[in-house]
Amino acid sequence: MVAAVGTAADQVSPGYRRYVFTLLFLLYLFDYVDRLVVTSLFPFIKADWGLTDAQCGMLVSAVYWSIVVFTFPVSILVDRWSRKKTIALMGIVWSLATALCALAGRFGHLFACRTLIGIGEAGYAPGGTAMIAGLYPPEQRSRIMGIWNASIPLGSALGVALGGLVAAHWGWRHAFGLVALPGLVIALLFFRVKDYKTVELARTVAVEGGTRQVRMGRAELVREFSRNPTLILTYLGFAGVVFCTTSLLTWLPTFFHRVYAIPEAQAGVRAGAVMLLALFGAPLGGYLADIWMRRRVNARLLFAALSTLVSAVLLFAAMSFFHGALQYAVILVMGLTVVSFLPAAAAVTQDVVHPGLRAISYALCVICQNLLGASLGPVVIGALSDRFGIAKALTVLPAFLVVAAALFFAGAFFYQRDLARVEKVALEIEG
Repeated sequence: MVAAVGTAADQVSPGYRRYVFTLLFLLYLFDYVDRLVVTSLFPFIKADWGLTDAQCGMLVSAVYWSIVVFTFPVSILVDRWSRKKTIALMGIVWSLATALCALAGRFGHLFACRTLIGIGEAGYAPGGTAMIAGLYPPEQRSRIMGIWNASIPLGSALGVALGGLVAAHWGWRHAFGLVALPGLVIALLFFRVKDYKTVELARTVAVEGGTRQVRMGRAELVREFSRNPTLILTYLGFAGVVFCTTSLLTWLPTFFHRVYAIPEAQAGVRAGAVMLLALFGAPLGGYLADIWMRRRVNARLLFAALSTLVSAVLLFAAMSFFHGALQYAVILVMGLTVVSFLPAAAAVTQDVVHPGLRAISYALCVICQNLLGASLGPVVIGALSDRFGIAKALTVLPAFLVVAAALFFAGAFFYQRDLARVEKVALEIEG
């Protein structure tokens, strides 16, 4: 068997790949449990401290603001030092920070702890994405990332559902303590996995009589991203979708509680079910994108555009025309489609960049989606809710999905050209 260029697929057994993948999946799951458990605790924290909706939104945005600031420097460590060590250390930091949330005495303390969670989580998505891209062949990349990213809705749903249930029975502080421990255990296990060696940042250039490797300079490293329209448009498309999904994750429990007078704990479970359906949407999206790619080179971005547009139509219909059980049914279907773009678009961030810059590539994507999407969404929707009510506030979200679909579609026209420019590098597993 010949390894695919840019991977170390033939150097570890399938069973060991599955073991590493399982740890990556579980760690991502508890990343999102710890990140979003606070959303179903809003009614309980507001009752204790008298917070506004905008302040509650800031407790979610604090994580994303930290990620925006720290993801790029951490991704450099991932690419130039060690994926496994950086990932393990980050898991320890965000787990301990989640536990500290249980001890917060006022809003400022809790905001600081949530900021520390974001510092810990800053490089996990870039590190995990780069590790998966290196361990699996390119033709499986969307499918495997689809399964891995299914941990996001699963972790989000568990965080939202468990937070409300635990808080209703034992208080909101216990919810933070309960979800912190599993991620800490998994992070410690990750120190012992095998990783591929750090990739030298070099280009193959033609010389008389053959070729040779030349180290890439800073200007060339910058051009790897600044002159890559596929990456830029994909990053911006991510931001549009993430603005919508983070807003829904944050405010759906509140929407169900206020509009339908559902008790807080049940509202969290109801909202969690929407995100739980996304558990199937991500793997399905990755599988379909890889199948389509066998016939069309730029299928990954075309699929991201199509699935995002379908989600926009569903969410617009749910919030504008339906009510009650029918509205909830349409929102559930939207939960299935709204994350199906993710594995294909994430694979693109790895496809069209030098293998030694994969974590940095996804880090730039994370910065864009968090700065323009995740960090703004909860606060903007919270502010609109304070002024117009939560139901009207959520009606603005489909517009962001339409813009994102247009950006993905535009990126598809540059994909094949940018893919052809990528340096061909054979990866090597460390001893």
